[in-house]
Amino acid sequence: MPQGPPPQIQPRSLDDYLEIMSKSVFQSGMSWKVIETKWPGTVEAFQGFDAVKVAGFDERDVETLSNDTRVIRNYRKLQAIVSNARVMIELEKTHGSFRNYLRSHGDFDATLTALRKDFKFMGPSGIYVFLYVVGEPVIPHEEFEAKYRGK
Repeated sequence: MPQGPPPQIQPRSLDDYLEIMSKSVFQSGMSWKVIETKWPGTVEAFQGFDAVKVAGFDERDVETLSNDTRVIRNYRKLQAIVSNARVMIELEKTHGSFRNYLRSHGDFDATLTALRKDFKFMGPSGIYVFLYVVGEPVIPHEEFEAKYRGK
């Protein structure tokens, strides 16, 4: 992770949420520097993280991505991003917006538990960064480290 907290954004669409979540998926077990270096090509390969387009990817598309040097070529992570796009679209329909879904759980611990259940390749650290970057409430970093580090 870069020095200091990552920059926050104000998500304008489901695409923004998908892009930030996908960055967390790719970062799992990887250096932030590697992710940042590959990110422009990754955005291109994933068609700007257009949630509807990514949700429509099939196994052939994932196979093509797994051979694309612009992205981290981890097949399971690539599949997870497609699956996560599909889940996001469904949750947006069910809750009226993805932000409503994120805020429907009450507190940070419940939100973290729900995200771990609903999305693939999202562990506590990735969820913490995701929620922070999209401007959702998170517990203080020191508290998070003491409670969740290594889980």
